[in-house]
Amino acid sequence: MTGKLHHSTPESFAFTAQNLKRAQEIIAKYPGGKQQSAVMPLLAIAQQQNANWLPKAAMDVVAEMLGMAPVRVYEVATFYSMYNLEPVGKHFVQVCTTTPCWLRGSDDVVKACEKRLNIKCGTTTPDGQFTVKEVECLGACVNAPMVQIVNDKGDHFYEDLTAESMTKILDTLAAGEQPKPGPQSARKSSEPLSGITTLKSVGGSK
Repeated sequence: MTGKLHHSTPESFAFTAQNLKRAQEIIAKYPGGKQQSAVMPLLAIAQQQNANWLPKAAMDVVAEMLGMAPVRVYEVATFYSMYNLEPVGKHFVQVCTTTPCWLRGSDDVVKACEKRLNIKCGTTTPDGQFTVKEVECLGACVNAPMVQIVNDKGDHFYEDLTAESMTKILDTLAAGEQPKPGPQSARKSSEPLSGITTLKSVGGSK
């Protein structure tokens, strides 16, 4: 996925004091003997701390904390696409191309990303700023097509996209600013594109 982005895999990993406290609080929620159930949230914390990817050293730390064989942790990390096993760009652009988004033009969104960033989907820009990847359903089908963009400001959904609005979002990020998440059309939340059709007034229709 990394394209021309060069990286070295860290030989060691340690949670920050704040993240160690978060991890211990999560582990404490599980009854004795069931602490291994905390593996997924601990991997998520490790990934957030490490520029949104999981080196082997971080997985080994999680395994030791939970008393798991390292291979069991690797199995979890390699099964779920939410975990990145190699570096991604500062802005990780995940384009949903599952059927509802595809029917609403996700191919155009992918092409807009490739054209604006001058990379192929599944790779990272040489400067390490952007990674673009196709993903499965992200759960905003009624607002298709949509993308999830992960960066140091959090995880944000951008919905009701067109090639033009996707390009504008990338331009904003490239300028060092954070685009407003949510629908990029005139609609609010997930109301019908045609506007409200029911419950137009309190106490019955008029």
